[in-house]
Amino acid sequence: MKTDSSKHNNYEILNLIGYGLAKFDDTFIKQFDFKHKSAFYNYIIENKIAESVGTVKNRQDLFDPFFDNGRKGWWQKGDAYIHRKLLIDNLFGTLNVSEFSNIVKIYLTENFKIKIDEVADINPILKSKFKQLQITGQEAEIYFLNNYKSISIFENGKIEDARLFGDGYDFQIEVSPIFYLAEVKGIRMNSGSIRLTQNEFLKAKEYKEKYILSVVCNLNEIPKITIIENPLKNLNFSIKEIINKQINYHSEHIKW
Repeated sequence: MKTDSSKHNNYEILNLIGYGLAKFDDTFIKQFDFKHKSAFYNYIIENKIAESVGTVKNRQDLFDPFFDNGRKGWWQKGDAYIHRKLLIDNLFGTLNVSEFSNIVKIYLTENFKIKIDEVADINPILKSKFKQLQITGQEAEIYFLNNYKSISIFENGKIEDARLFGDGYDFQIEVSPIFYLAEVKGIRMNSGSIRLTQNEFLKAKEYKEKYILSVVCNLNEIPKITIIENPLKNLNFSIKEIINKQINYHSEHIKW
């Protein structure tokens, strides 16, 4: 699945920082060697991660209602932004404050060129977890997983995750006696193009009305799911050929 690249400025890192502040409070800023939030806010602004203190506080306010931290934050928004928490929970929800802070430090080092000495000593598994944040499309897939029953065709369905199979669809949804295949695509704004891989195209051609393209748009704000049944019939696609060069390394012949 694919998500377009249009985002608010520093969307990912501000979400991570807001989540860290809401979930771990002062223990989060101490991981960056700050005793007070005001000093941490200044650090964020000085490094051009946010334009103002208000920007950082707003992002914490967004996450505050989802944690039992004694702060209400933007409680009046309800669950409008819970998809952002669910994405981070899915990737990093089991990490403790030190481990989660290391994810933020890796991000700051790689994307803002901020020198943080501890990053070199961060364990490999955390670096691998960080790479998952760079895989586009996960936010749309997680949103779909948590909201597919809001779609009338799927409301009584049983979902199975098929992403690891790489067989041209993300989820199978059984609405007895029918099995639907759902391919999820994400778009940051309210408009944009989507693409199908060769695998997805062939699966859509095979399953026709049972192949459901599920487009999650407006991920930067409040997402919305639009479904297209039989997408090859109802959308126009043009061919764009991309040739990828794959490099493998082979050992010498060894008797094992």
